[in-house]
Amino acid sequence: MGFRVIKTAAATLLSILLAAAVGIPNAQSAGLLAILGVEVTRKRSLRTISARFFASLVGLFLGCILFWGLGFHYWVLGLYVLFGFPLIVRAGFKEGIVTSSVIVFRVFGQAEISLHVLFQQIELLVIGLGSAGLVNLIYMPHAGGAISAIRKEVDGYFSVIFTQMSRTLRDPAYVWDGKELIGANAAVQRGLTAATREMENHVIHPDEAWNVYFYMRKEQLESIQNMVQLLSQVYRQLPHCDMMGELFDQLSSDVRAEEYTGRTEHLLQEVEQEFKRMELPASREEFEVRSAILQLCRELTLYLKIAKQHKNPVGHEVVRPSRSRTRKS
Repeated sequence: MGFRVIKTAAATLLSILLAAAVGIPNAQSAGLLAILGVEVTRKRSLRTISARFFASLVGLFLGCILFWGLGFHYWVLGLYVLFGFPLIVRAGFKEGIVTSSVIVFRVFGQAEISLHVLFQQIELLVIGLGSAGLVNLIYMPHAGGAISAIRKEVDGYFSVIFTQMSRTLRDPAYVWDGKELIGANAAVQRGLTAATREMENHVIHPDEAWNVYFYMRKEQLESIQNMVQLLSQVYRQLPHCDMMGELFDQLSSDVRAEEYTGRTEHLLQEVEQEFKRMELPASREEFEVRSAILQLCRELTLYLKIAKQHKNPVGHEVVRPSRSRTRKS
């Protein structure tokens, strides 16, 4: 916000000086137009300036018709608002309603309709909005460092979440408050906002990598929430829980990697094959717990599939972690 104020001040001063230099009456109006044109991203600035410019042309055309036909009376300004605002909105330039009003009110203040007056208003638009656009295009702060920090924050939350899930699997009596889920969701939303803003600052070749990453994490967070619900159904300790706990320990490490390592996926396949070799449940309780664990495997497969689609594969062979387990039901 502080940098935007600086840009607004620079655009305002530049537009007033230019308007005064070319001899436009009430040059401070150019500063008002510049204030309205300054935006937080380059793309948004171009859209806003275009909308304001064309809205002003529509308003100027309608205002001139009303003033020429009805005269320069205050009640005619009311008619302009009554008919001009809906017309501008219908034309798709609603962002320019205020800008168009500034131009029309200037014409009303001069109480004259001539080519010279109309040219002055267009000249004022070009100077005011052009100054804002120029300042926006010259420099926009890069948020790459801040976005990278948010990514590390999100990865950290995910890592802790998987560690807590592993602990819960090994000890069903352990109570986890799940606060990391709330923190992860808030961080992902901040990341999406920052990534969208950064992408809109690149007019010609926008980089969508950060957007892809945070949308991936958003999808995965939904999958994690499903896993947590399934985890609440694991109320008894079984050897299967230790196996799944090891899976989430591995995932807690892998989630911090920028590339898709495939270690957790390979380990999951081994675990699922081992489950198939085990004896069938001996009691209803064991059946319910094992059923929840099997669904947990399916949800984890979906989570890994999302990561595999959006992360680049690691450039070396997948490392197969060694495991030692007691295979029994």
